[in-house]
Amino acid sequence: MDYHIRRQKIAMKDGLCCWETIEEEIQYPASETALVIVDMWDKHWCTGANIRGAPIAEKINAAANRARDKGILVVHAPSDTMDFYEGTEARKRILSVPRLNTIPEPVPVAEQPLPIDDTDGGSDTADQYAPNTKVWTRQTDKIKIDQGHDIICGDEGDLLFSYLYAKGIKLIIYMGVHTNMCILNRSFAIKKMLKRGMLPLLVRDLTDAMYNPAMLPYVSHDEGTVLVINYIEKFYCPTIDSSQL
Repeated sequence: MDYHIRRQKIAMKDGLCCWETIEEEIQYPASETALVIVDMWDKHWCTGANIRGAPIAEKINAAANRARDKGILVVHAPSDTMDFYEGTEARKRILSVPRLNTIPEPVPVAEQPLPIDDTDGGSDTADQYAPNTKVWTRQTDKIKIDQGHDIICGDEGDLLFSYLYAKGIKLIIYMGVHTNMCILNRSFAIKKMLKRGMLPLLVRDLTDAMYNPAMLPYVSHDEGTVLVINYIEKFYCPTIDSSQL
């Protein structure tokens, strides 16, 4: 498949240091690609996350259906909900592959400070629950799980890596929530898989940040999400648009 990717790098322009946006085309076989749907739960502790998550879920479902039809492996990764999926075919499929005894981490990945302050939990709404209260039980039913083809994993990076390695999958396309938290930092997410030599891409129009505009840098929620996407393009991996799937 062809992907039009976007990344950013430091450059000199007219003698001044600046960030330059690089757009280029890459090709990668669908059979060596996985699409990972991150923490699209049935319910979130943050009211704002629930409001924004519903329309994203419908778009993710459409993108996942297209990807599956093209031969891309669809991975559902709703952390902390594996009890709900016990015994399902998609769950048994990932458990059927033995874990690697040694998980390689060949690539050093530097930690860079986020461009937004999410230390308050990132909620921009009045919420019934305290930050990080576990209120989710499963993935939202707005996203179809194809039990005949997909796999389901929790926050199980070693397990997912073992499965992808066994299947010869190298390219991982991420979508879901939240851009500054789980998308970057889960054990199966961008940073950890980058360390293991995988090639991550973020779908920039199918993600959302946890950010409160009352916190630094005092911009709107949408602007905060854009800042995190730009940060990922600069320091971790390129992005694509969902129309390419």
